[in-house]
Amino acid sequence: MPESTGPRAVFERLSRGIAEGRWNDLADLYAEDAVAHQPFAPSGQDAPRRLEGREAIRARFAGAARMGLRFGVRNVVVHETADPEVVIAEFDYDIPAADEVLTAANVQVLRVRDGLIVETRDYHDHLTIARATGGLPALTAALSGDAS
Repeated sequence: MPESTGPRAVFERLSRGIAEGRWNDLADLYAEDAVAHQPFAPSGQDAPRRLEGREAIRARFAGAARMGLRFGVRNVVVHETADPEVVIAEFDYDIPAADEVLTAANVQVLRVRDGLIVETRDYHDHLTIARATGGLPALTAALSGDAS
């Protein structure tokens, strides 16, 4: 039986790939001209609020791969919408950090067309993710305007 190309199924493949650390495969779920919005991302080059195109998204995932990030994905709730191309997913990332596991809340709005993500709005808890990945000092410096 062929794999479903609906938005729920595509989100499930995306979240499964993240949980399995298959960062190098994830960009293939996006259309060539996809746009990923991250409205809550801190300003700066390391966390752009808008990524345009599959290759920019691929580069972002490659950064996660280089860091060796592993996120557990749990508490997933997917909401169908009146628009057949759109789903809204709520979920938590569990992120190993030193001697504890931190939990970051997420909401993602995906628009899927012809089996590919064409647009996404990702509302991640960037502060917790930065804390878990050791990026909190850089995030604090970026937010305070300290470039050193």
